[in-house]
Amino acid sequence: MSYFIGGILLLILGYLTYGSLVEHILGPDDRITPAKSHPDGVDYVVLPKWRNMLIQLLNIAGVGPVIGVILGIKFGEIVFLIIPLGNIIGGAVHDFIGGMMSIRSNGANLSTLVRQHLGSVYYKFFMVFMSLLLLLVVAVFITTPAQLIDAMIPQLHVFWIAVTVIFIYYIAATLFPVDKIIGKIYPFFGLLLLLGTFAIFGALVIAGINNPALFEESAAFKANMWTSENQHPVLPLLFVTIACGILSGFHATQSPIVARTMTSEREAKATFYGMMIAEGIIGMVWAAGGMAIYNLFPGLMSKAGPVVLEKICSHFLGTWGGALALIAVIVLAITSGDTALRSLRLSIAEALNIDQKKTISRIYVTLPLIVAVTGLLWWSSLSAKSFNFLWNYFAWGNQVLAVSTLFAGMVWLRKQGKNWFIAAVPACFMCFIVIEYILWISPAHKGPLGFGMELDHAGYFAFVLTLLLFAKVLVKSTEKEVSGK
Repeated sequence: MSYFIGGILLLILGYLTYGSLVEHILGPDDRITPAKSHPDGVDYVVLPKWRNMLIQLLNIAGVGPVIGVILGIKFGEIVFLIIPLGNIIGGAVHDFIGGMMSIRSNGANLSTLVRQHLGSVYYKFFMVFMSLLLLLVVAVFITTPAQLIDAMIPQLHVFWIAVTVIFIYYIAATLFPVDKIIGKIYPFFGLLLLLGTFAIFGALVIAGINNPALFEESAAFKANMWTSENQHPVLPLLFVTIACGILSGFHATQSPIVARTMTSEREAKATFYGMMIAEGIIGMVWAAGGMAIYNLFPGLMSKAGPVVLEKICSHFLGTWGGALALIAVIVLAITSGDTALRSLRLSIAEALNIDQKKTISRIYVTLPLIVAVTGLLWWSSLSAKSFNFLWNYFAWGNQVLAVSTLFAGMVWLRKQGKNWFIAAVPACFMCFIVIEYILWISPAHKGPLGFGMELDHAGYFAFVLTLLLFAKVLVKSTEKEVSGK
């Protein structure tokens, strides 16, 4: 119980202390924002601070801080410490830097920021990689909430109906001006998220007071927990499993949406750093739920995340309360999937220099994306294996985006003579994690295709390659000029 509550308090303290330090380094000021300098009535629209904060939170908090941490807590109590520390030093810094870079570059999307700060050669690879990853996000965040909805009313078999309705909503949210659908419906979604999160938090606190051992590693838990001995090493697997609760590159694709609707740079700390801290708190709540349910029902440690999620909700909140908590999770998935498609539309339009004021231009860019997502949905529905394939590659691909954002932020800060170590440290750490994971993972190691090296060898190579990449970026940061300074 102390680790659970202590981790949440650490997140709040981190916002007040380290968040303020990062704010001082980044220096948001009173210069005019993109929403005021280039309003277009579609993507560049002034929205109030509270609405921007809510949009940012719902955009970044997908199923990762729920399903991811429910799986990740199998590593044990260490997760209650790694989530807040990783969030404060890594994830929230990543989101804050990405958001500020976008604001200072007229609301530029992540791919453009990468081109500005890491060069056109890397940009070509990155643009393709990011586009494929966002397509995976959209497909996964249609399928996952549809599965949860279908599980809530199994007698009706509504999976494909739910898929269709969610996909149509995504298309509408992508094409319409940001204030017409997303800006209108997100307060309602936010209310559902808060009600569901507070409900499960309250139930867990009461359960923990009555039985503090629920949040500790019991003998039964230890017998089934993830360790290096059963092909689940903390490094690198934990930081890929719990991506969104600690550090997620997907967030940097979402921040430009809000960077284009803010009225003042001084909102940036609360909107970018603060909402990542809020996501960390959500992650802590579901990690505690996972630990508790695994202690009560150790057999669930071999089950899939959505199965465990449903059990947490029904056990601690009953039928109706559990349904409310599940709806909150569905909201998290839907409100990340809709803006993932919107972000992809904006990035491609920006790359091809296609103005998005006219509806027909937005349709022109979106139609091929609709076709691509439809194909992914069909393929991923063929079997659970297909869906897991998509999710596995999203997990580490997501962190490639994070590394790219942080290295771009390192260049951006160093060019301005600012403390660039706040970006370099998490960038190098996550770069090491991604490379080690790709070199180590394989079906023999209970994962997707990779190089299948021994863990020690993968670690050595990852360390050397990380140093080389860091040196390359450091050289890049010594070049004379950087766009969007």
